[in-house]
Amino acid sequence: MRVLKIGGRAQADPMLSRVIRDAWNAAPGELCVVHGGGDEVSVMQRALGREAAFIGGRRVTAQGDLELLRMVLSGVVNKRLVSSLVAADVPAVGISGEDGALIGAVFIDRALLGYAGRPSSINKDLLLSLLNSGYLPIISPVAFNTETGVGGALNVNGDDAAAAIAASLAASELLLIADVEGVLDAEARVVSALTLEQARDMISNGTAAAGMAAKLESAEAALLNGVASVRICALRGVTDTQCGTFLTQSQSVAI
Repeated sequence: MRVLKIGGRAQADPMLSRVIRDAWNAAPGELCVVHGGGDEVSVMQRALGREAAFIGGRRVTAQGDLELLRMVLSGVVNKRLVSSLVAADVPAVGISGEDGALIGAVFIDRALLGYAGRPSSINKDLLLSLLNSGYLPIISPVAFNTETGVGGALNVNGDDAAAAIAASLAASELLLIADVEGVLDAEARVVSALTLEQARDMISNGTAAAGMAAKLESAEAALLNGVASVRICALRGVTDTQCGTFLTQSQSVAI
């Protein structure tokens, strides 16, 4: 089982549908896709007179932003991606983290990040039902709020959602698709491999910041929760198994 997280910019790549089709055809029933779309959310926020703000690579989310997130991520982005894959003969089915409480989430820090959440549960049975029926789940990371007791949505970072789903499915690999070839060092060179300790150092010294820092934190969560392999790479890494940055728990690797 592989879990792919496809960022918003990678979704504009004309090769995306073919790459996902080839990955699915190579192992039907052994793939899940989680998508982002943060740039489109930011554009819509600004069009409505709101400023997009991030802390540690995670979006500060006001309660009033939740309907916007549903519309852009679970609506426009999800269905556009599903439509392009169906047109490429991929049996894709769009679903959000709210559907069937697929992704349960709790507040990260309500005072600091508002209605941003972290995954607390995954409805694995729902995913397996789709996979065992021959469908490829395409997942929006808008999650179901399990903390309030009255439902509602929380905005979960796509990398965090993908890491939680990969852990739930005991995935052999989590691929975090970025708009760069991998994690970059201080000289903007791709790092071929990182231990978790080295990744933490890159975050603490500022070499990895914002969205890349969030990816490294999600990679750590996945590895610590049983995912066999995590890689941060560009889209071509889906089929080229040697490109990108490999994350490991403790192997001695030189940066």
